[in-house]
Amino acid sequence: MRRLAPVVASALVLALLPAQSPAHAAGTPIGPITPKDVVYQIITDRFFDGDGANNKPAGFDPTLFDDPDANNVGNGADLKLYQGGDFDGIIAKIPYLKNMGISAVWVSAPYRNRDTVIEDHKPGGGVDRWTSFHGYHVRNYFATNKHLGTLQEFRALRDALHGQGIKLVIDFVTNHTSRWQNPTSGFSPEDGKLYEPLKDGSGNYVFDANGEPTGEQLLANPHADTNGWFHGLGDRGADSSRFGFRHKDLGSLADLSQENAQVVKHLEKAALFWKAEGVDGFRHDATLHMNPAFAKGVKDAVDSAPGGPVSHFGEFFIGRPDPKYDEYRTFPDRTGINNLDFEYFRASTNAFGSFSETMTAFGSMLTQTSADYVYENQAVTFLDNHDVTRFRYIQPNDKPYHAALATLLTARGTPNIYYGTEQYVSSADASDVAGRKFLQTSSAFSQTTTAYKVIQSLAALRKSNDALAYGTTQVLWSNNDALVFKRQFYDKQVIVAVNRQPAVTVNVPALATTLPAGTYTDTLAGLLGGASATVASGQLPAFALSGGEVSVWSHNPSLGTTVPRIGDVVSTSGRAGNQVYVYGTGLGGTPTVKFGATTATVTSATDTLIKTTVPAGAVAGAQDITVTKGANVSNPFRYEVLSGDQVQVIFKVNASTDPGWNVHVVGNIPELGSWDAAKAPEAMLNPNHPVWFLPVSVPAGTTVQFKFIKKKAGQPEQWEGGGNRSFATPSDVQGTADTPVYTWTP
Repeated sequence: MRRLAPVVASALVLALLPAQSPAHAAGTPIGPITPKDVVYQIITDRFFDGDGANNKPAGFDPTLFDDPDANNVGNGADLKLYQGGDFDGIIAKIPYLKNMGISAVWVSAPYRNRDTVIEDHKPGGGVDRWTSFHGYHVRNYFATNKHLGTLQEFRALRDALHGQGIKLVIDFVTNHTSRWQNPTSGFSPEDGKLYEPLKDGSGNYVFDANGEPTGEQLLANPHADTNGWFHGLGDRGADSSRFGFRHKDLGSLADLSQENAQVVKHLEKAALFWKAEGVDGFRHDATLHMNPAFAKGVKDAVDSAPGGPVSHFGEFFIGRPDPKYDEYRTFPDRTGINNLDFEYFRASTNAFGSFSETMTAFGSMLTQTSADYVYENQAVTFLDNHDVTRFRYIQPNDKPYHAALATLLTARGTPNIYYGTEQYVSSADASDVAGRKFLQTSSAFSQTTTAYKVIQSLAALRKSNDALAYGTTQVLWSNNDALVFKRQFYDKQVIVAVNRQPAVTVNVPALATTLPAGTYTDTLAGLLGGASATVASGQLPAFALSGGEVSVWSHNPSLGTTVPRIGDVVSTSGRAGNQVYVYGTGLGGTPTVKFGATTATVTSATDTLIKTTVPAGAVAGAQDITVTKGANVSNPFRYEVLSGDQVQVIFKVNASTDPGWNVHVVGNIPELGSWDAAKAPEAMLNPNHPVWFLPVSVPAGTTVQFKFIKKKAGQPEQWEGGGNRSFATPSDVQGTADTPVYTWTP
C-alpha cells in the first residue's frame, strides 16, 4: 500500500498532537534522561516509512534498497539493505510512543554515512551485499543521512517529540569511520574516508538556508593518512589487551586516532553541532574501544557548552564474567559517560531467556552491581538491542518474556526498550542483523498487546513512585525460579514478586517487611496474574506465585516538602560554572546547595528539581553535593569536580618490569590521583615494552607535577626515585600533547 505523501503525513500527525509547551520551545532541549524515564531505541531505517521520496536519494544505487517489486516500498525481506524508515516515520508514531509511556527516544546516528555497497565474500563462494543503514559508518558528521531526512525534518522530529515531553537521544560514533579494508577478501582496500562541509575564506563551514552543507570535501583517508587521523594497525583479531581494544580496528572499521589534536577538534566540533540542534543526550558507540581520556574530554566539552548538561551513555560491550569487568564498572566514574548495562543484559538473558542461571543468581547480580556501580540508577538497562539477538528469539514463551519485561521496568537503572519488543518481534536466527526487523512490515503497532500494556503501566509507576527511579535494591527472597525484591527511597517502596516458570507454581514463605499494615493492590491490575497482598504485623504473609505471575505492590506516601532528599544528579562531573541538575523531593523554596564545603548558586528550585552551578571555589576531586533547608540536610550525592577544561596529555616512560607489575603515573592534581597511589589513573599501556604510555585527561594550561610508580596486586607500590617531574599541559582546550619518553629513575 502506498504511504501518504511526505509533507501531508508529517503535517497530519503534527496537527493531531497537542500544541507545544512554551517550556519546550523549538530548538531547545527538555533536559537529560533520568531514571524516571523509559527509553525506546529506534533504528530509524527499521521503524516506519513516512516519506517515500527519500528511499532512493539522488546518486544512491537503487539496488541497495529492499524493493523487489520496484514500487519504492521496503518489504523487510533483505535486512542487509535499506528499508525506508525515516524521521517522518517516527513523527507519525509519536502518539503510539506517548501512549506506551515512552519519555525518551534513542535514534540511530542521524548524520551522513557511507552510502556505497559493502561486499562480503562467502567462504563457499558468492557475495553478500550490505549497506550502512544502521548509521555506524560515518562519512560526514555535519550533514544528515538523506535516507532518513533533511536537517529540517530532523528538527521537526525533535520539536514534535519535545512537544510531547519526549526526550531525544542520538547515536554518536567517534571510534571509527567506515570499513577501510575488506576482511573477507584478504583485507583488500575499501573505504573509511571522512568528509566535511566546504569552508568559506575564514575557514567556517558553509551551509545553505536550510542548514544543509553546500558541498563537501575529503578530510581524512586511511589509505593516504598523511596527518595521522587513523591508528592504521589493522584488525584487533585475538589481541585482548587494552591497547588492542583501543588502538586496533573493530571489524576493519578505520580506527580514529583519538590522541591526535586534529581528530579531537573535529569530533568535539561535531558533538557540539548536534548539541546545538537541541538533542537531550548522546549514546556513544563502542566505548570499550575508545580512549577514556578522549571520552572524558568530549563529555566535558559537550556539557560545558550552552544548554547545560545532556545525557551520556555508551556501549561498553563485555561478556559475563569478563576480565574487563573492573574497567567496565569504573568507566562512568572515570569519564562521566554511563554504561549500557551489559551485566544486566547477560544476567537477564540467562535467567529469563535460556534459564541457564537461577533467579537467585539474577538477584545477586542486582545487589552486586548496585554496590559496584557508583551511579547504579543511571546505568541503561535492556533485554536486547541492535548488537545482540532479539530476546524473543531466545524466549518464545509469553510468560517468562513478560516476567523479564516487568522486571526490567522495576529494577534499578534506566530501562531501554528495543523497538518492537512490545510487539514480540523475533528474528530468523541469532544474529544481530536478523533482529533489525522493519517494524512496519513486522507488526501492526498494536496498543493492546500485553507487552505494550506492561510497559504502559510500569512506565507510569516509574514516574510516580521515586522508589523505582532513585531507590536502593534489596532481595527479600529467591529460589531457582522466583524472586521477590524491594526498591526503596526513604518511605517510598515498591515490592516485585516474579515467577519465571510458565507452568510451575512457586510458594513464597512469609516475609518480614517495612511496609505499613494494609492491603496493596497489584499495580499491573492482574495483567500478569498478580494479586493483592495484605500486610499485618510487619509481615507479608506466605503466598503462591502461579506460572509466569508478576505482582507489583507500591507504597507511595508523600515525603513532604520540608526535608530535602536527593535522588539523582546530572551530570556527575564538571568544572566551575557548569550547570548541574539535582533531582529528588523537598528541594523547593530557598535551599542551599554545597559541593563539599563550598556553597553554590541556585538558579531555580522546585520540589523535585534544583538547577545550580559548580561554584568557582569548589575543591577539585570527588565531592559530596548536599542540599540544606533550615536544619535539614539531605543525603550526599557524589560529584567529580574537575580541575579545569580537560585536555589530553600522553605520558610516556621507559621502565622495565617483572611479570605482574604495571606502571602508573601519579601526580599533584585529582586527575592524577593527588599523590595517592590508590587513586592513580589506570595502568599504562605497553605494546612496545619496556616503553609505557597512557593518555590522561588533565586541565588545560597547567603545569602538573608527577612521578611514575609500579604496582602489583598484593604488593606495596614502588615509587621511582629523584625529584618530581613536571609538564606544561596544552593551553589549547582541544589540544593534546605527548611528554618525552622519560626513563624510570631508580
